[in-house]
Amino acid sequence: MKLNRFAIALLWLTASVSLGQAPDRAPYLDPGLPPERRAADLVSRMTLEEKVLQMQSTAPAIPRLGLAAYNWWNEALHGVAQGRATVFPQAIGLAATWDTDLMHRVADIISTEARAKYNDALTRPAASGPDALATLPGRTAGLTYWSPNLNIFRTPAGDAARRRTARTRT
Repeated sequence: MKLNRFAIALLWLTASVSLGQAPDRAPYLDPGLPPERRAADLVSRMTLEEKVLQMQSTAPAIPRLGLAAYNWWNEALHGVAQGRATVFPQAIGLAATWDTDLMHRVADIISTEARAKYNDALTRPAASGPDALATLPGRTAGLTYWSPNLNIFRTPAGDAARRRTARTRT
């Protein structure tokens, strides 16, 4: 019984020290540590609700951890999809060229425009209010871009195409 009390007291003391750690000394803020360790430390400090809210495109701020609100929704499959930007052919059209040098040049232009939009967003005051993250420059105020893609062979129509392709090969 005394061992259990000792273990509980030790656990409580350890938890209170780590949870009470000053944010400026928190491992997740130390750029000298490996990213995996920093990420694990940051996530361990978040509540379940905070973790869930970070899993949407408009992730709210967590002031107690020094995390700003962030909008993860930036799409760049064939050009930056927000505001004025160069629009390139759809991915399947670019792929049909079989020109890897062209693909590198397209990606370079997209990334340059994304960085320009990011730098422009930094010069504007942050939006406020309930829809702040869904409006410009909220969507372009970050450098996270994704490119939605669909594998046509993993759709119902693609299943039929795959069966036809398999029959022609035999």
